[in-house]
Amino acid sequence: MTKQNTSAALNEANTIKPKVSASLLWQKYGTLGILIILLITCSVISPEYFLTKDNLLQVLLQSSVMILLACGVFFTILIAGIDLSVGSMLALSGMVTAQLMVAGVPFGVAILLGGVVLGAVLGAINGVLVNVTKLHPFIITLGMMAIYRGLTLIISDARSVFGFDIQFSQVVAGEFFGVPVPVIIAAVVAGFLYFLARFTKLGRNIYALGGNAQAAWFSGINIRLNTLIVFIISGVCSGVAGVVTVARTGAAEPNAGTGFETFAIASAIIGGTSFFGGRGAITGVVVGGLIIGVINNILNIMNVQSYYQQIVMGALIIGAVTMDKFFGRSK
Repeated sequence: MTKQNTSAALNEANTIKPKVSASLLWQKYGTLGILIILLITCSVISPEYFLTKDNLLQVLLQSSVMILLACGVFFTILIAGIDLSVGSMLALSGMVTAQLMVAGVPFGVAILLGGVVLGAVLGAINGVLVNVTKLHPFIITLGMMAIYRGLTLIISDARSVFGFDIQFSQVVAGEFFGVPVPVIIAAVVAGFLYFLARFTKLGRNIYALGGNAQAAWFSGINIRLNTLIVFIISGVCSGVAGVVTVARTGAAEPNAGTGFETFAIASAIIGGTSFFGGRGAITGVVVGGLIIGVINNILNIMNVQSYYQQIVMGALIIGAVTMDKFFGRSK
């Protein structure tokens, strides 16, 4: 073959486009497509109310806590793990934040200590236990879910805590240029974690750990450290979600966040995060959280009891994991 023919063959090979498959389309546009179809369906079901500005803002507001929790759960699923304790960490962080404010601590300091710092500590405990015991995170976080919930009930005497500085709710649950502050908080957290996951060495290490832990170890990645960091991120997200929940309700409830781990996991999985680790994106998680918010909103508009919402969430998780496994195998 002449040099000219070789060059032409190389140019032809370089112009060949990758085959578009159902797996590729699902990974890129599946979650967004579900959201668009859902919005159109809800608009048909309730045309006079669903697409109003107030209701759409309400959807964003309702989705903000789920997005915060889902962003934390996302990283634990990314390493082929899970965090079932996010709802309990939300309740405990919110309760401690409220009690600090009632005790006279300025609400800014209370948010930092009760939300961010305590959330990080609770997440770190989960990560240390996973590293030390070598047990699957499902077992560890299942046990810690019960422990954190029990601690919340003990320190609150199973009673609601209220009567803190009104400025706390006005600042954290108020509006900024017409946009609810919880939505802004969720957007800022999601944006920061998106940057961390996509553009930092830590993010690349976490993806590598989820893709193949043994290969990551041989590549020199500190598996224990990255596992610890992942659970700290989950704890901080839960702590921030706890602060937002207390601000929105005006009180710290000992049973706050019960069952929220289901919604958070559903948001991450529906958002395209592989339950088997190593694949997913924060943008998909945000869209998944919006899907959950839209579903809850339309069911509330239709006066459907909350029990049925649990059925819908369970079905969505099973369906999303099934689709992930199916398309993963076809790929």
